[in-house]
Amino acid sequence: MTNHWNDFKNADVILVMGGNPAENHPVAMKWIMRAREKGAKLIVVDPRFTRTASKADIYAPLRSGTDIAFLGGMIRYILDNKLYFRDYVTNYTNATYLVNPDFKGPGELEGLFSGYDDATRKYDKKTWSFQMDEAGLPKKDPKLRDTNSVFQLMKRHYSRYTLERVSSITGTPKEKLEEVYKTFASTGAPGRAGTELYAMGWTQHTVGTQNIRAMSIIQLLLGNMGIAGGGINALRGESNVQGSTDHGLLFHLLPGYLPMPTASVTDLKAYIEKYTPKTKDPKSVNWWGNRGKYITSYMKAIYGDSATKDNDFAYAWLPKPDEGMNASWLMLFDKMSKGGFEGFFAWGQNPACSGANAGKVRKGLSTLRWMVNVNLFDNETGSFWRGPGMNPADVKTEVFMLPAAASVEKEGSITNSARLAQWRYKAAEPVGQARPDSEIMDELHSRVMALYRKDGGKFPAPITKLTWNYRRDDGKPGVDIHKVAKEINGYYLADVFDTKATPPKQLGKKGELCAAFPHLQADGTTSCGNWIYCQSYTQKEGKVINMMARRNAADPTGLGLHSGWAWCWPVNRRILYNRASVDPNGKPWDEKRKVIAWNATKIPPGADKPGAWEGDVPDGPAPPLADEKAGKYPFIMRADGMGAIFGPGLADGPFPEHYEPLESPLAENPMGGRQRMNPAAKMFYKEGGVGTDDIFANADPKFPLVATTYRVSEHWQTGVLTRHLPWQMEMMPQQFIEISRELAREKHIQSGDRVNVYSARGKVWAVAMVTERLKPFNIKGATVHQIGLPWCYGWQSPDDGSGGDSTNLLTPTIGDANTLIPETKAFMANIEKA
Repeated sequence: MTNHWNDFKNADVILVMGGNPAENHPVAMKWIMRAREKGAKLIVVDPRFTRTASKADIYAPLRSGTDIAFLGGMIRYILDNKLYFRDYVTNYTNATYLVNPDFKGPGELEGLFSGYDDATRKYDKKTWSFQMDEAGLPKKDPKLRDTNSVFQLMKRHYSRYTLERVSSITGTPKEKLEEVYKTFASTGAPGRAGTELYAMGWTQHTVGTQNIRAMSIIQLLLGNMGIAGGGINALRGESNVQGSTDHGLLFHLLPGYLPMPTASVTDLKAYIEKYTPKTKDPKSVNWWGNRGKYITSYMKAIYGDSATKDNDFAYAWLPKPDEGMNASWLMLFDKMSKGGFEGFFAWGQNPACSGANAGKVRKGLSTLRWMVNVNLFDNETGSFWRGPGMNPADVKTEVFMLPAAASVEKEGSITNSARLAQWRYKAAEPVGQARPDSEIMDELHSRVMALYRKDGGKFPAPITKLTWNYRRDDGKPGVDIHKVAKEINGYYLADVFDTKATPPKQLGKKGELCAAFPHLQADGTTSCGNWIYCQSYTQKEGKVINMMARRNAADPTGLGLHSGWAWCWPVNRRILYNRASVDPNGKPWDEKRKVIAWNATKIPPGADKPGAWEGDVPDGPAPPLADEKAGKYPFIMRADGMGAIFGPGLADGPFPEHYEPLESPLAENPMGGRQRMNPAAKMFYKEGGVGTDDIFANADPKFPLVATTYRVSEHWQTGVLTRHLPWQMEMMPQQFIEISRELAREKHIQSGDRVNVYSARGKVWAVAMVTERLKPFNIKGATVHQIGLPWCYGWQSPDDGSGGDSTNLLTPTIGDANTLIPETKAFMANIEKA
């Protein structure tokens, strides 16, 4: 989230699209309703009339997989009606930049951007570059008139998204489109605020990244980034998903979103050179310019005294995948299905149900020699060998079950969607042989170390030199999780001084916990396991403070910042890019919802001249933009300091463009041209091709129904934590499918009937729920039906199989062009009575 849960109450308009907070994030709904009580408008855009929609002022249906068409129409509406916040756009975004004159868009190139290579399915982005002046800075047109400016290119690109065309693609009636556009665009005026809330309904598409990009453009046009009641806010599906990605869960990232080095980046100097963005603009903060400090401090955290300047801070010991290697979810299980792995740790997950094309995943598990299942309960993954279609005698995989403690049975932190890190105490002892994850990892480390001591190894240093001092000090078995948290925060390994000050000012004493990430050094005198968490467990005047355990609920601003409650990364900043909430002189665009403000007469502690920010922790202490000598741009994590309306770094285009999902009811893209689906999406088969597992059917009369998947309040993810609880199963006992009354009449199906649901990959049975929550769409003059199924069921529990099996047996193997997240929210299917 750019903002936070409580901040929803500050919005004038709330757009929920790609999520369903009333059912999946019910506490969030409290703050949405608080905003409505103050007069805010709630807009819900969803294929299904959800519980969230039932509380909406405006509900607009749309066909799954057509969000960019919907949002592209809103961009056109804002531009045509001049509803954008011009001062914000010209000062704080790259709308003024001039683009290479050779750049061309899909309207000119049959649905493609310039530079596409059919053979590689990739773009050469040379023409996506900016024109540069003599100083090496992007050329600009502040009047937004130049035909090569980002602003004019955007207008040309989205001029194709007429109400009529958008309606024919999405199935949303034109009058609903206009109502939504008018209402949300009203937040482009100073003193108004609009926010967007999304979840997997936006991300799990072949254009998932571009769905969010499209909304980013809208929010930048309207000036809604950095303000109270604004932003783009991801509703994470679990209370620590944000924390897990922060700490390096993804294959291509180290903790703190530092890039994972590849094999061609042979030393630390080369790493810093390759991955540190550069700028020649003195007004750009370019915070990632500190990459060298963060990677060096990380190396000191994981290798301690063994990481020295003489050995390049142990950089050679970091694992380095081959150039171009991709170890994301779909790639791993594709390789597994081909026998590419001997072993697999399934830690806190259930891929036999959660993975797209789950039948392929289950077959992949049978190719393993061994698997370790770490979970609270047995599940479809741990017992895959005895599942449907499996003959245990044919499966050679040895499966180990390590029972894990539940969240309430261990102490530690979670970081929720709002970047809020909160410390949780242990409420109960683990049951039976269950143990906290940290203790399981600790014992694995001990046993691996013992094997290295006994047998040696080809390259032992990356393991044997790890710092591992997490054991309790009282001699009792177990891990002191506070030690882990302190290592993540980081330490001063020597007395550290600010040498730019006269005289030099001491920042920290050797052995103390680091106060904040601006103190981290590139010379090995600081350690930090995750730079964005530096300040989470700190020290002040000798007193050690667990900032995540704070529970001060005071809210002096009235905005819901609650700065004394727990701790929010980075440096307890509650609203990101908050320097964009003020004009170039530091005056808030909206005095009623003042996040920060520049006080030109206030002298901050330790300073010798006036000028300080008041309010939330600002995005850096520099004066506002209008200060000719020291003023800075607001978007500090970008090298140019500007909000990106034009995004040349993406794999599939600098502007979001509507493409049909892999499976669609349409044979062609209604936007025109030859490109039906995302040209850069990760394919596991060729169009029209048939494979054992990777098969798809587009515009196929055998599969005429648009299908989507979702969660329910009564079950947790794939149901591992809830399907073993009889009281939960009593509330939501079986796999079901929602279908419209119109489709039910056509198929002669009544509520309660058992039906079979088919896709090109498999089938599941479900109980029919005939409902008015779904309505047929009119897509290009034809009737298209939409169906929906939850994905929280599996064969393993209940034991008698009465709950049904995973909806992901139906979903395809296809990945977003940028993230490779699977497309499970839009695919084609059919149903018939069982």
